[in-house]
Amino acid sequence: MTTLTDQHIKLRQATPADHAVIVDLLERTGLHTGSVTLEEGCTYWIADLDGVAGGCIGLEHGPGASLIRSTAVLPAARSRGLGRALVLSALTHASLRGDGTVYLFSSEAGDYWKRFGFEPATAAEIEAALPDTPQVRSGLTRGWIHDEQVWKHALFRPGVEGA
Repeated sequence: MTTLTDQHIKLRQATPADHAVIVDLLERTGLHTGSVTLEEGCTYWIADLDGVAGGCIGLEHGPGASLIRSTAVLPAARSRGLGRALVLSALTHASLRGDGTVYLFSSEAGDYWKRFGFEPATAAEIEAALPDTPQVRSGLTRGWIHDEQVWKHALFRPGVEGA
């Protein structure tokens, strides 16, 4: 019998060659894949569990803010710390690049995101902060952005008043 301590979790930054892996993870968890891109200004990570891709998360970057997107963990890999590791990796990356705020869309998983310090925000706020990110552009073009719940997390920024 394999125990949790016997399992090896590895996070790795995705490359353009991982696009199909990310799309597969998202499709297998019932998430949308249409605006997933590994173009410049986007950073993705894949969590491997015992050498097999079990989850992913992405960040779309703007000036001073980023958008978490495409957060998925396969059902068989849940409750093993992959989701938490992915979220903390994305938040750390955003903080290190100097972001003051991280946003995301989530209508169903608000309680999950509250654990990481996210609070409700508005579509107008994310449109103003990140108008050129692929997911915000998709939401505006396809008209779904105002039907989604927006969340935000203020990051600690040393040397910035109020941080």
